[in-house]
Amino acid sequence: MRARTPLKVFITGASSGLGLALATRYAEQGATLGLVVRRGDAIEPLRARYPSLRIAVYVTDVRDHAALAAAAQDFIAHAGCPDIVVANAGISAGAVTGRGDLDAFRTIMDVNYLAMVATFEPFIGPMTETRTGTLVGIASVAGVRGLPGGGAYSASKAAATRYLESLRVELRAAGIAVVTIAPGYIRTPMTDGNSYPMPFLMDADAFAVRAVRAIARRVRFTVIPWPMRFVAMLLHVTPRWLYDFAFERAPRKKRAAD
Repeated sequence: MRARTPLKVFITGASSGLGLALATRYAEQGATLGLVVRRGDAIEPLRARYPSLRIAVYVTDVRDHAALAAAAQDFIAHAGCPDIVVANAGISAGAVTGRGDLDAFRTIMDVNYLAMVATFEPFIGPMTETRTGTLVGIASVAGVRGLPGGGAYSASKAAATRYLESLRVELRAAGIAVVTIAPGYIRTPMTDGNSYPMPFLMDADAFAVRAVRAIARRVRFTVIPWPMRFVAMLLHVTPRWLYDFAFERAPRKKRAAD
């Protein structure tokens, strides 16, 4: 029996949290990795744990679209067209209109939404030529409704969700799958600062196991952990008057400026 060719996987936001957990899970499978990070030293433990793996590390800010394109081209040149591209990079902070938070709105939208578009852009052409590949976008349950004090984050994740849906339909005929993963509360540096209850909180490693399975099945849309699917569905159908009443005094994430 011929040995299976290792996967080639490109992931942004791989310094910590979900991105690092996903990179670790794919490393366990022997994948060739291209990792976009803000801190190169964050990947050294992964390199040490899997010394035989090909791990290309690109230290850049995902808001630098030219650098993202250069990283993609380098990965393709040395490893080939990836089987899976995960646009995972994301940030979160409270932001309130009328409080001077416009820069926070812009930064969150740039990282969570526009960088996702820029991540996929260089790979779509090569994937179309081979008529294969999977593009994965990390959205959020927070994108289902606008959370008070979280307008920037909710808007960025709602934009990402709709973009991924459009892209999925656009690329269907080209044989490219688009997978949308909407996490609930996952234990990462992003959620460590939350001072309010986080129902169904899940460890990042457990999230990665379920996410990798969903990606392998080329699931169109999934919420992880599964109980949050019912929360998302309930939020989606809640009448506006009831939603407003219930969430007016909901706990809010700390503002980026505080």
